[in-house]
Amino acid sequence: MDIRMNKQTKMKTKMPFKKVIRKHWMLLLMLLPAVVYVIIFSYVPMTGLVMAFKRYTYAGGIYFSPWNGLKNFRALMIEGKLGMVTRNTFLYNLAFIFLGVVFEMGSAILLNEILSKKFKKISQSIMFLPYFISWVVAGAIMYNVFNYEKGVVNGILNLIGLQPFDLYNTPKAWPFVLIFLRLWKQTGYGSVVYLAAITGLDQEMYEAASIDGASQWQKIRYLTIPSLVPTMMIMVLLAIGNIFRGDFGLFYQTVKSSALLQPYTDVIDTYVFRLLIDSSDYGVSSAAGLYQSILCFVTIMICNGIVKKLQPDYALY
Repeated sequence: MDIRMNKQTKMKTKMPFKKVIRKHWMLLLMLLPAVVYVIIFSYVPMTGLVMAFKRYTYAGGIYFSPWNGLKNFRALMIEGKLGMVTRNTFLYNLAFIFLGVVFEMGSAILLNEILSKKFKKISQSIMFLPYFISWVVAGAIMYNVFNYEKGVVNGILNLIGLQPFDLYNTPKAWPFVLIFLRLWKQTGYGSVVYLAAITGLDQEMYEAASIDGASQWQKIRYLTIPSLVPTMMIMVLLAIGNIFRGDFGLFYQTVKSSALLQPYTDVIDTYVFRLLIDSSDYGVSSAAGLYQSILCFVTIMICNGIVKKLQPDYALY
């Protein structure tokens, strides 16, 4: 009986689509530009994925070139570098996500603990500044600092009588360099989300903790960090959706096209770019892009499914 009553109330409360449009037409009109933007720049370009299954010709274009089945994917496998760049992309992004959460959340907590408002604003501005520096400029600065012959670092090493360090001929050092550069550029920007979440927390629980004699560290450990877990989970899940997409600016502008460094620095994005530039084979490049998108899609679906089973409130959908 209760089930029937619930069904009847649901039927009564359900509003026809026409009435929804009439009632909320102003809100839907405000939403329209965003919907059009997403359709034009996200969904329409997806039709170009057919190029991954075609032998592209300039005469036929994207949609009228002859089909060639899975030959583009076969050519991609024959190149022999797909496994390496996939591994590099995954491991770099895994490090970026894990260390990014630690540094961004930690920076937000430290900024929140600063009592002086003026010093707090100055600190936040200094942390935020690297985000606005393009990777082209960052790469140029880095080259002038670490250049073997005229770099600042090697100039100082020569002055104090030490051997110069040739960074651009030391491949094993680059994973640490790239992770450092990513954290340097992204920490200030990422901490804004956590800082906003901290300012939105209920201050009464901190007052209650102070009355109970809790220290500042105990408040951070038992109140602030657990309260930031939902925000952290959302940020991590969003980042996992791009775990097989490399930051092209970081991996190309700082490394350039050094063949010596590629085994340690090459990711899917730079690999696809070189395929397109060197061979002008649009079909193989499109196949690599589709391969990358499928990996990202499968990863986010699996991770979101796991989170939904363990803690449904933290899932994206």
